[in-house]
Amino acid sequence: MKRHFEDLQLGSIELFCLAAEAGSFTAAAQIAGVTPAAVSRSIFRLEERLGSRLFVRTTRSIRLTDAGRTFFEQCRQALTQLVEAQQEVMGAQSVPSGQLRISVPTTYGHHRILPLLPAFRALYPQVSVDVHLSNRNIDFVAEGYDLAIRVRAQPDSSMIARLLEDAKLAVVASPDYLRRVGTPQTLEDLDLHECIQFELPSSGRRISWLFNVEGKEKEVFGQGGYCCSDDVLGGVTLAKNGAGLFQTYRFIVEQELADGRLVEVLAPFAGRSRPFTLLYPHGRYVPQRVRAFVDFLLEHRQQWAAD
Repeated sequence: MKRHFEDLQLGSIELFCLAAEAGSFTAAAQIAGVTPAAVSRSIFRLEERLGSRLFVRTTRSIRLTDAGRTFFEQCRQALTQLVEAQQEVMGAQSVPSGQLRISVPTTYGHHRILPLLPAFRALYPQVSVDVHLSNRNIDFVAEGYDLAIRVRAQPDSSMIARLLEDAKLAVVASPDYLRRVGTPQTLEDLDLHECIQFELPSSGRRISWLFNVEGKEKEVFGQGGYCCSDDVLGGVTLAKNGAGLFQTYRFIVEQELADGRLVEVLAPFAGRSRPFTLLYPHGRYVPQRVRAFVDFLLEHRQQWAAD
């Protein structure tokens, strides 16, 4: 492998990242223990080499250009990996440490991941955990995430994908709703009911309900006057308050089914599921904190499969 960087250039990249994070050359100089003029000269040399301006400068502030932001996002990731690789070789990472950033769907976060985090941190107290609860797709590099959990993750050669579970689906309603409207016995009966809809935030498409009919999957698009988007728990709340029927993951409504606040209907047609997948970037070096969390979650797969 031939050399692509000089020592001075690597130093300039590090000063550039410090300036971008701190928002000023003076602050970056204080962190690095050099003069503001040295920071300015280093970044100027870097801009000359790249043939592109990285900062818009005024007398009082600096801000990244579009090219500078793209360069910063990539460089920050690369420098972090270099530091962690060095620490591991030196033995400083014999115990997982550092910040773990994960992105998790709201429902899976509340019912699966968040309850486990105290146990994980009891095992690895030097790892801090930053959890992003959202159903939108994140950009691993640009936003600096280590891991994500997604429903029906699409194949991606740049990602390692590990199946966490096939989450079973159930159609539920409140006892009050069923007393008022009746209990559906067949899939055709859904035409007579208020079917609470859920809209995918990424596409704006309403998702179908999935059923098992004689061993084959059947999709049904119900009709109703209620629709939720982004957070499945909204549909559950509507169902608990008598708004109609709702198909959701069984693990979300286990407690409500057990205490009678919700009732499962159309059970003979149940048995379908949707997969939740753990994703993290494919690369030669995976930080120990990420490996530890992946192994920790995979240990719980058998428990979730039994739910």
